[in-house]
Amino acid sequence: MNLLSAKNLSHTFECELFSDVSLELNTHESIAIVGMSGSGKSTLLHILSSLLKPEKGEVFILGENIYQLKSSKLATLKRNYLGLVFQSHYLFKGFSAYENLEVAEILSKQTINETLLSRLNIQECIHQKVTELSGGQQQRVSIARVLTKKPTLIFADEPTGNLDTSTAHEVMQLFFEYTQEHDAGMILVTHDEQLAHLCDKVYKLEDKALIQVK
Repeated sequence: MNLLSAKNLSHTFECELFSDVSLELNTHESIAIVGMSGSGKSTLLHILSSLLKPEKGEVFILGENIYQLKSSKLATLKRNYLGLVFQSHYLFKGFSAYENLEVAEILSKQTINETLLSRLNIQECIHQKVTELSGGQQQRVSIARVLTKKPTLIFADEPTGNLDTSTAHEVMQLFFEYTQEHDAGMILVTHDEQLAHLCDKVYKLEDKALIQVK
């Protein structure tokens, strides 16, 4: 099943970042996007995940042209189907780690999965304040919060940037298992070529074009 279809995307800030970019994501599929710093890969992810309207082109998620949706319908789509993981984790600083997960639980009407906490090795720190956690622990809490929502599409921008190599690979395996078990898909932006090639498909953003390299 097609989850996302991007057609002829172009975008410019001070200079043109990319032009005529197209991409398809299907159920159970993982896609990595790599490229030099400044190539526009994070911008492309923001466009694909509904955060930034492209100058040209269209993005369809679950058959909906997201940049033609009314704001209320787009908000519902984001809340119920999209999960966004960033290197900056955007946790609620005044809350404990568990309270951050409870917010996702309430909004999505899902339940917190204790096995997930164990897989991410955060069960022992889950009741500490976010400000008391290390950067790596905060990153893993952020990932747990997103997966608690049970999203159909995961958009991840350097999600393992604060993690050691072993933990990064464990987190990627968790993402892959999730996409298979929940009929979901993932688009990952990373500078780590080794992690990228764990995905089903790899694209490189270079010279304003998106080129498939795997």
